[in-house]
Amino acid sequence: MREEYEIEKLNPRKNPYAKLLKKQVTINIDEDTISYFKKESESEGIPYQTLINLYLRDCVAKKRHLEISWT
Repeated sequence: MREEYEIEKLNPRKNPYAKLLKKQVTINIDEDTISYFKKESESEGIPYQTLINLYLRDCVAKKRHLEISWT
């Protein structure tokens, strides 16, 4: 292995998986909603943030739309 490499000669490529990378966001979620996902995550054995992400990805994949009715 070389001690130094010439970066300019390496021909860097863009990451083909860059679109799949996660982006950190800040979001306000009700306490009871967080508690629900934390309890579900314990029974499933995965982190609650991962569970929330999986749920949201499922909504996107199935193109679910909200049905809101204000009474």
